[in-house]
Amino acid sequence: MSTQVATVGTIEKQISLPLTEAIKIAFRSLKIRFWRSLITIGGIFFGIAFLMSILTSTAINGALLEGGSAQVRALLEQKGTDAEAGVQQIWLVTLSLLVCAVGITNAMLMSVTERYREIGTMKCLGALDKFIVELFLLESAFQGLVGSLGGVILGCLFMLLSSMSSYGTEPISVFPLYSVLEYGAYSLGAGLFLSVIGAMYPAYRAAKMPPADAMRTEV
Repeated sequence: MSTQVATVGTIEKQISLPLTEAIKIAFRSLKIRFWRSLITIGGIFFGIAFLMSILTSTAINGALLEGGSAQVRALLEQKGTDAEAGVQQIWLVTLSLLVCAVGITNAMLMSVTERYREIGTMKCLGALDKFIVELFLLESAFQGLVGSLGGVILGCLFMLLSSMSSYGTEPISVFPLYSVLEYGAYSLGAGLFLSVIGAMYPAYRAAKMPPADAMRTEV
């Protein structure tokens, strides 16, 4: 009886891991599935890059309308940067982010499928549902952070170079640094939010998986 109690106590200590240990396990899993993780990061990367390019373009065009030369202001006014373009941009950004979220969910579901035995083993050893969910959400958050950060940088640089090709060096002279940084923070937050939201259902599915069924699954 005392041996059983000692064993239970040992398992509880193993399961009650600190956040740092959960982070290490998540990183290890990402390394093992590097190429699959890279594909997921790529989806987030391009979605956030598109969002950031739209926001940066809006900020630069606004700065040019306020402080640019008369010729540049006339060119921008001819393009009509208001109502119609704004609606189209919102629709395109929303669609791209939805596609990004669906891609994250699909990738995490595939990750759950190929890790049935691993999840089953952890649950047989006494892993709590909370611990399983935490691992999957951490993995998704890491991918979202890397993809979003790269997307923010690419989107900003791409739109700055595009504006320079159209208006010369004026976009640099009036570059709205604080607005772009603010939009960058919003885009980074959006990428992390989508990554976590997209991983919630796969994480819940993994946590609720019966250990015996997981161990019997052929993968």
